[in-house]
Amino acid sequence: MSNLPKAITIYEEGPREGFQYEKGPIPTEAKIRLIDSLSVSGLRYIQIGSFVDPRRVPGMADTEAVAHGIKINPDVEYNALWMNVRGMKQALAIAHLHVDGKVRVYPSKTFLEKNLQRTSEGNRQKNVELIAQCKALGVPVAEASISSAFGCNFEGEIPLSTVMALVDEVVETFAENDCTIKHLVLADTMAWGTPVAMQRMIGAIQDKYPEITLRMHLHDTRGLGLANAYAALSMGVAHFDSSIAGLGGCPFAAHRGAAGNVCTEDLVAMCHEIGVETGTDLDALVESSMIAREVVGHDLPGRVAIAGTLSALRRKPRGC
Repeated sequence: MSNLPKAITIYEEGPREGFQYEKGPIPTEAKIRLIDSLSVSGLRYIQIGSFVDPRRVPGMADTEAVAHGIKINPDVEYNALWMNVRGMKQALAIAHLHVDGKVRVYPSKTFLEKNLQRTSEGNRQKNVELIAQCKALGVPVAEASISSAFGCNFEGEIPLSTVMALVDEVVETFAENDCTIKHLVLADTMAWGTPVAMQRMIGAIQDKYPEITLRMHLHDTRGLGLANAYAALSMGVAHFDSSIAGLGGCPFAAHRGAAGNVCTEDLVAMCHEIGVETGTDLDALVESSMIAREVVGHDLPGRVAIAGTLSALRRKPRGC
């Protein structure tokens, strides 16, 4: 356990990833209620929605209204997902949203086509164009992500060599365009990852590019989210996307019963139990998790909110 970080940073994505995946419409006021509860939980980064085509992702049609309706906590950085210049400009129009650029690459050609309707070559060109457009608008390009990095429901296993080639491509793209990578996000979009695969890939990237900060985006569809998070923690990774109550899933991943990112409160509970700080109030996150259940009107995968925290049990008098 000597490689465990002393503290981690959590990037909450539940309001975006969760509400993009729900079958029925979620009232704007309900989304705002959840985000406001998350804003006072100690989280420092919250993704409130996405500016994408509402014909493809109807649950995100009210993102502008959500952004204008939330109570702003100055200690929280709010952002919204966007995939093209139109979406970026929508986000830039809202003063309190943080906007930066992200280069996205896909080892699965099929998933790239389904998600962005692009070829690999077309995506490379689009990334170069995006960087230029971001610079023209004064938007920093600081992140890159590798989707379906560990496996793909359409194409199967993703060889480590394929991912490493994409990492090389990303590094070259950033260098050629005078940008610096703040985070490289490894996304287990379709939940093919295992703890061994996590350590293998993280180790390979750390060995070749020790200067790059890794961030994990771990879906919990097959129940390995926390195990994979612990494997990443054991390699010193200190940045994690998560989703309150386990909200969400990817609407383009061809999953039956897909789950969202690793559950925020469960990740926090595990970290606190092993001595890793998160800067969050676990009891407040549990309250947010229960609000999330009320908002969607059905049960969600998160465990700690239902079972109770160990800290609460420790506070109980003996014999209770």
